[in-house]
Amino acid sequence: MNATFETQLNALKADIDFFSESIKEVAIEMVKEKFTQFPIFIASEHEVKIGELILARTDFARDNDIYASTMEEMVERKVIDKTKQEDFKQNYKNYKTHCCVLWLTPTSAQFVYIPYKKGEKF
Repeated sequence: MNATFETQLNALKADIDFFSESIKEVAIEMVKEKFTQFPIFIASEHEVKIGELILARTDFARDNDIYASTMEEMVERKVIDKTKQEDFKQNYKNYKTHCCVLWLTPTSAQFVYIPYKKGEKF
């Protein structure tokens, strides 16, 4: 793993830990309100045109903005290939224990699962 990637990944993990309680509340609410069974959060240092901004990095002096989205929106916008939707569902981790993040960097886009900070009560 190169140093730049590792630094970016550590910054992402720190942001998800910082926002953990809020992100988890949104994920649970999205499922409870039947918007989706597969909440996805987008983390990016730059504005994106997918999902809804829920936590702005500038408001909290963080590295990444956090957007809320769904697997269904990702399929509709062709971020997830429709033929790979079932594979995505099979690999999706429990939204109550892990945050599914579409992590956008200047050089890549990838899905990562980050466990919520320990001690969260839900």
